Amino acid sequence: MKLFGPLYDRVMVWSRHRHAPRYLAALSFAESSFFPVPPDVMLAPMAAARPECSARFAFITTVFSVLGGVLGYLIGWLAFGMVEPWVVSAGYGDRLELAREWFDVWGVWVVLIAGFSPIPYKLFTITAGALSMALLPFIIASFIGRGARFFAVALLIGWLGPRVEDKLRPYMEWLGWFTVLLLLVAVAVYNTHG
Repeated sequence: MKLFGPLYDRVMVWSRHRHAPRYLAALSFAESSFFPVPPDVMLAPMAAARPECSARFAFITTVFSVLGGVLGYLIGWLAFGMVEPWVVSAGYGDRLELAREWFDVWGVWVVLIAGFSPIPYKLFTITAGALSMALLPFIIASFIGRGARFFAVALLIGWLGPRVEDKLRPYMEWLGWFTVLLLLVAVAVYNTHG
């Protein structure tokens, strides 16, 4: 069954669309406060398709991700009591508790680390608001963490993309299914040790 090759081709077409930067901005904003899909899935193909714009795409992603993070902060600050049951029922209860513990230990540094890492950033934006963390340090740490991540992704893919795209395309189906297998193994390991 061919699934990942055609999907890859479709994403590359979307990434060249004239409104792609707007879609990237919307995805970046939503992911930082409530949406589960990280903006990297759109940023990377956009940088590969238009490497000369990769820094601009990283900047758009960073700015709108931080703005979405401020929305997450406000959600935590104003409505955490109403949001917490939804976060827990969505399966993020353990991670939310871990985020609280990390805030107790590392304070603002945890926002910077969460901004760069693959850990769901929205958990830290909401938790920062719920704990009434100072807003300016939160924004600065978010800009540094998110910016470092998105500029690294965009510039690396922008640099490598045109060189490897033709070589990568024939193996996309295998890479896609291998990624699914790795994800299933990671979930199984997490569930047995979690």
